[in-house]
Amino acid sequence: MFTQNDLQNLRERGLSEEQVKQQINTFKKGVPFAQIVTAASIGNGIEALNENAQKDCAAYYDKNKAGLDIVKFVPASGAATRMFKMLHEFLGDYDPEEETLLKYIKSNKLNQLKLFFDNVKDFAFISELRKAIRNYYPEYKKSNKGQRMQMLVKTMLNKNGLNFNKLPKGLVPFHKYSKFVKTAFEEQLFEATQYAFAHDTAHLHFTFAPEHLELFKKEFERVQNRITSKTKVKIKISYSFQCDSTATIAVNNDNTPFRNEDGSFLLRPSGHGALIKNLNDVNADVIFIKNIDNVAAEEYIREIAFYKKVLAGKLLMLQKKIFSYLQIIIENKVNHEKLAEMKAFLWNELYIRENPETPAGIAEILNRPLRVCGVVQNTGAPGGGPFWVRDEEENMSLQIVEMSQINKSDTSQTKLANEATHFNPVDIVCATKDYDGNPFNLEHFVDESASFISNKTVDGKAIKALELPGLWNGAMAKWNTVFVEVPLITFNPVKTVNDLLRNEHRPNA
Repeated sequence: MFTQNDLQNLRERGLSEEQVKQQINTFKKGVPFAQIVTAASIGNGIEALNENAQKDCAAYYDKNKAGLDIVKFVPASGAATRMFKMLHEFLGDYDPEEETLLKYIKSNKLNQLKLFFDNVKDFAFISELRKAIRNYYPEYKKSNKGQRMQMLVKTMLNKNGLNFNKLPKGLVPFHKYSKFVKTAFEEQLFEATQYAFAHDTAHLHFTFAPEHLELFKKEFERVQNRITSKTKVKIKISYSFQCDSTATIAVNNDNTPFRNEDGSFLLRPSGHGALIKNLNDVNADVIFIKNIDNVAAEEYIREIAFYKKVLAGKLLMLQKKIFSYLQIIIENKVNHEKLAEMKAFLWNELYIRENPETPAGIAEILNRPLRVCGVVQNTGAPGGGPFWVRDEEENMSLQIVEMSQINKSDTSQTKLANEATHFNPVDIVCATKDYDGNPFNLEHFVDESASFISNKTVDGKAIKALELPGLWNGAMAKWNTVFVEVPLITFNPVKTVNDLLRNEHRPNA
């Protein structure tokens, strides 16, 4: 199957022949669907903390964070292409010489496109866009509306304009303040100064695409003094790239390797699950995880920061109990009452449904990475949610399950999935060190079977692609997991450009 050139190319990417053969075997066998038992809900796997409990958790975090290394981990390698999908379709479909813009929108029922054009003056990038239009289209004002909107969108997306099509989402102007505009990247930096800091310094780790690195560095140099002068908190950033060795091979529909025109294998990025390697290299006591596009304008940050502290305080409280129990077990001081107490802790506070009978069995469960995940009420947004799941060994555990992991042809599983009351906004706080302060090897806690196979096309040819277990799905499947309800104000993603018209993305100042 593999030529010498194939093997050489794989070695250059850090991949072995055996790894690729295993990937091909996964395509042949297929990946198992998640077996949902029931949706997690309030009182059944999701905690709804009352106001006093929230304040206690936040205060506990504030009291104890000074002695901790804290990092905010932000996946930021995604391009903004999907954010402007409807505008790409508009450029491909619309001909202003054939029909008016109004007729085109009405006949195709393009309500979101109309919303964009009607409110274009309210986007943070409008001043920069108008300036670019004047440079490239001097005839703009003399043109009809359809032509003007076509020129506007071309200027936004194309290389000789603002080039949003190739820009990382983190560097698209998101919020328009009275004196400046802010990108999602800058908002992430500012937000970190409100909770993810100790010793007057906020540390952030970003995963960038290599081709975007210099753009992010330039933006950091531009904004860091503005943030530090306002917050009195210094900012330090580190970064990493998705490892070449996490790429996966693409195959034809008959599961044979797909080859490029030059005869080489097509190797593709394997999704955000590959970032477990990057997370594994972050050495910190508390790690906040948040997607680059989940930001809000400054007037909302105080409330959002409070709930981040709630999650972190809950994490530290649980970790303190876990470490105290491990110390008792290590010192061989477990009596009958303490054994019963630890079992109750596993069941009631860590939501563990295994039943270890011995201190050693309890220690094995406690000695795992820990995460507290904020979940919001389900509003129908696409993505995963918290569920009780049964594995191949019949053990039941709390997991974040993506819709692609669910067998749509199984009506009972689909029904359970549709009963989800809550959604996963990727609002996670992690503790990745053991009782002795040594980092866990996070790759030991991945459910390798929780991969994704998707159908794609390359140059019009059908292929199958393989994604590794998602970062907050299968990659963290064997962690101890606690779900805590947080309000919707904490979840403000920008999946399409029109999401920037929501109040949370429109600053008052």
